[in-house]
Amino acid sequence: MKKRILLVVLFLLSTILAACGGGKTTSDEGYELVDDGKFTYAASGEFKPFSVTDGSGKMSGFDIEVAEAVAEELGLEPVQKKYTFASIVEGVKSGRFDAAVASHTITPERAEAVDFSSPYYYSGPQIFVRPDSDIQTLDDLKDMEVAVSRGSTYADIMEGVSDNVVNYDSDVVALEALNNGRHDAVVTDFVTGREAIGAGMELEGRELLERSEQAIGIAKGNEKLLEAVNKALETLRENGKLKEISEKYFGEDITTEPKE
Repeated sequence: MKKRILLVVLFLLSTILAACGGGKTTSDEGYELVDDGKFTYAASGEFKPFSVTDGSGKMSGFDIEVAEAVAEELGLEPVQKKYTFASIVEGVKSGRFDAAVASHTITPERAEAVDFSSPYYYSGPQIFVRPDSDIQTLDDLKDMEVAVSRGSTYADIMEGVSDNVVNYDSDVVALEALNNGRHDAVVTDFVTGREAIGAGMELEGRELLERSEQAIGIAKGNEKLLEAVNKALETLRENGKLKEISEKYFGEDITTEPKE
């Protein structure tokens, strides 16, 4: 009886493991995909205007259109997956998604988990406050209550500056909280903050803290897919498609590397 139970348990475990990680296919081009003929990518759906979710659960936005354009260049069907931002990189690493197209800033820590494509846009973190705030610079945030997006690089910026950091699942929700009188400041991407102000939030941008590069994350070992994504981005940059998508959402081109 014990032997039979053990065999049943082993069978169930093998079934579960196969369902979790053994389903990748290899395309004719030599890269691995979650599903044959499809480009399965993840975004948070909570980072307007980069990705936002409608009532039906479908995502749209700058990141989403970039992912779809890349999929078209690859000759694959785009499949979007909404996932909590802080867990997307791990999802790519574990094989749940083919790629992260979710405004991930290239960092050494993330680069240990996934390989990054060439940047598809450039931005930078900025301090946002209510208009009556005296905060101007990073030094002014010392011991202040600062809201950031969970899993973002903005929390790293606050290390050593303030121990009073509040994490949100969405930059937009953090900005809404600031607009409604909570917290002293929000540190987020300057484009996101500017969009929030344009949407009617009574906020102001203060010090721009640094410049960052955002790229698509691909699982390590999937070099052929990484090469194909980089080639697709190069084509989209050369034919003006990236610029077109950027201008649609921001009124300017944020896909070209800024001049020093």
